[in-house]
Amino acid sequence: MYTKPFLKWAGGKYRVLDKILQELPTGARFVEPFAGSCAVYLNVNFPKALVCDLNSDLISLYRYVQQEGEDFIQYCASFFTSENNTRSSYIALRDRLNASFEARERAALLLYVNRHAFNGLIRYNSKGGFNVPFGKHKKPYFPLEEMRAFYRKTRSTTTEFMVADFRSVFASLKPGDVVYCDPPYMPLSQTSSFTAYAGNAFRVQDQNDLAACARHAWEKGIHVVLSNHDTETTRNLYSLATLKRFTVQRFISCDGNNREAAPELLAVYGQ
Repeated sequence: MYTKPFLKWAGGKYRVLDKILQELPTGARFVEPFAGSCAVYLNVNFPKALVCDLNSDLISLYRYVQQEGEDFIQYCASFFTSENNTRSSYIALRDRLNASFEARERAALLLYVNRHAFNGLIRYNSKGGFNVPFGKHKKPYFPLEEMRAFYRKTRSTTTEFMVADFRSVFASLKPGDVVYCDPPYMPLSQTSSFTAYAGNAFRVQDQNDLAACARHAWEKGIHVVLSNHDTETTRNLYSLATLKRFTVQRFISCDGNNREAAPELLAVYGQ
């Protein structure tokens, strides 16, 4: 039984953990340059972990759960009321998130908008404003036990949460590190692109740079595993890796009756 993340996440890895975990050997430190929902971090067993992302709100949310535990969890719960489950309240709190300069408040509001937004998406515009519309959920779920499990994980593993670009994360790697990357995916087609990353586009050059970082780390003896769509482009990009291919059912879609399976791959740079 795997530990569930407390955030909803497009492309979250909870349902394919069995495929990912079997490709991750033991090591001194687990490193995740794209934090996402932390589904993989929650279910690996390393004495140390470094979890990074460019989204400062996301990293703040994880840090406050780690540092404050139940006090912060209850603060987050205070936003989950029936009065706040309306379009007008949602827009007001979304605007409050975008206007706030207080990290703790922004972190709690990120959880609120994640659970109340359309399809649970986390998306920012080019100016850094959260812009997902209201989701019309009957009763948004507050992930109390999932947050408590996350707090326990941060206490059982020496974990550092850091706002950082993947390039700097790879530059800081040490012998004994094991790396898992879940970047914004290469689009399957010209019309299916979902590459918004912390208010910026994750471009083809970024995909190329990430693949180069993985290869260089591998050459230094560091084990790296990456997820992406299974396309001709990604197969060429990770041509030196061992490729594991499979399909994944998509659960975040505007059409709940048309959530097709998508081809994915794991690129394994290991011994």
